Amino acid sequence: MTTPRNTGTGSSSMTDRVSVLVKALRSDVPECVASGAIDMSTGMLLSVETVDNHPPEVLDLLAAATLDIFQGRNVVMIEDIWKERRGIRSERHYFQEILVNSENLTHLFIRTDSRDDVVVVVVCRKSVNVGMLFAQARRVLKEVGRI
Repeated sequence: MTTPRNTGTGSSSMTDRVSVLVKALRSDVPECVASGAIDMSTGMLLSVETVDNHPPEVLDLLAAATLDIFQGRNVVMIEDIWKERRGIRSERHYFQEILVNSENLTHLFIRTDSRDDVVVVVVCRKSVNVGMLFAQARRVLKEVGRI
């Protein structure tokens, strides 16, 4: 059972709201070893929570990879083609969630609803139940994700 927390809808700063969101993801998503938020307009890591201390250059690489995954030239081209073929006239990005499995970890990248230019990432052990990963991450974003 989760405890009620500040949802970030008051007068707190964006930095505080992002920090609350990242901490909630880290604590509430099963098998989570790290969570973070990336500003897609700058490519900067806004906040991070991990079970280990990682060198800053590793965290910077995560932010850069997130930017490429969602806004790389080919990805944007594919989004535009799919939106055109489906008659979608929205400026909103087509890809909202991306799951990446590595040898030992599962990475879930999700655009926030309140800010299309912010992507959160949740890194879990590969043994995570993917359905629970999606369900819990979406729940936290819905409850706390207003940034």
